[in-house]
Amino acid sequence: MIGKDIAIKVENVSKYYRIGYKEETKDTVSGTVVEFIKSPLKNYRKYRSLYRFDDVDETLENDSGNNNSNIILASKNISFEVKTGEVVGIIGRNGSGKSTLLKILSKITHPNKGRIYIRGRISSLLEVGTGFHPELTGRENVYLNGTILGMRKQEIDRKFDEIVDFSGVEKFLDTPVKRYSSGMKVRLAFSVAAHLEPEILLIDEVLAVGDAEFQKKCLKKMEGVGQEGRTVIFVSHNMSAVTRLCQRTILMDSGTILEDGRSDQVVNTYLSSGSGSTAHRRWENPETAPGNDVVRLRACSVVSENGEVCEILDIRKKCGLRMEFEVLEGRDTLLPYYNVFDQKGIRVFPAVDLDPDWRGRYRPPGRYICTAWIPGNLLSEGRLFVGPSVKDNSQKNIKYFYVPEAIAFMVVDSMEGDSARGDYVGRCGGAVRPLFKWETKFSPQ
Repeated sequence: MIGKDIAIKVENVSKYYRIGYKEETKDTVSGTVVEFIKSPLKNYRKYRSLYRFDDVDETLENDSGNNNSNIILASKNISFEVKTGEVVGIIGRNGSGKSTLLKILSKITHPNKGRIYIRGRISSLLEVGTGFHPELTGRENVYLNGTILGMRKQEIDRKFDEIVDFSGVEKFLDTPVKRYSSGMKVRLAFSVAAHLEPEILLIDEVLAVGDAEFQKKCLKKMEGVGQEGRTVIFVSHNMSAVTRLCQRTILMDSGTILEDGRSDQVVNTYLSSGSGSTAHRRWENPETAPGNDVVRLRACSVVSENGEVCEILDIRKKCGLRMEFEVLEGRDTLLPYYNVFDQKGIRVFPAVDLDPDWRGRYRPPGRYICTAWIPGNLLSEGRLFVGPSVKDNSQKNIKYFYVPEAIAFMVVDSMEGDSARGDYVGRCGGAVRPLFKWETKFSPQ
């Protein structure tokens, strides 16, 4: 048994796949629906109450221990607990076992070893659009897909207008889905799934669907789900969304849990592991470093106020863009600068060297370390990419080097009410997010 405050408990769960081996369990949504119809009482208990997986495939277990080349290890000895009302993120590289874990939790596939206890009605947003019939209209597919996902007809009737309005496809509601664009199908499918009201919700990379504007709506909807006190497990490659939606995050790699803790710390570990651009980069070999016989770039980094490399920045804190370059041939027109871009490729700002000690002065050969300090409460949340450069500031306008997206860092907003968002909990747009001083004059009537 588990405590009353625990929604999910996973104990030593392992999943192996063997090439050419056909499982007896239904590994599809349609198979799961058929099983549900065949055994309504059995499945009612499973979906509505505390239940566990207790299946062990000894053949696969023994084969995996013998290093059989036909065995693929998807997860190994996974254990964790999720409290009721907790929003937990799961991150990791492709193939790390994230989606397999969610399929096990949602009973699309069973583990080969271990137990899982789940208390409460559970629904999944794993493969958006599963169950749509191309010959049926959008209206008919809303009812079909909603039923497959566990909604009653009365519930769909009550939410129908809200679902359609969210999807933005009301003009094509009575058109067969086979005539929809892929984007329209995704929008309608997500709208249906997003309006479920289970106690536990499993979400796998749903924020990757649709265009940028629809992704914003998806994120806002997921924020609302978390604030309603429902238990959520959220898998995503969007680190900004993870840190904003989840206070706790699990990092997976090669089917195992590497770290489980506070989201900003776990995301920092993930970004520092070489899985993407990091906040520090160094070119050890001067002959292959960016530049030429005049100037060579040797290092670039994002640093905190105390000088440490800063992968994740609290939106309220200042940070520095630090560039280390070597002047091989003295010049008096050298101009270091940065270009900073967001995840959409929009240039947030340029930063040009205005150090009064060197502005317009001759720079003799030697090593230079230049830092542009960015004040706190200026940047917007999200991932930012930094491109360092040094150019000739004379009429020749020569670029000695420019390295686009040489380094990157994540800006995380505060929910404590003392940043630019204040007490607003929704999505805040904009390339920057400065903290303004407000004044209010009030005159009573």
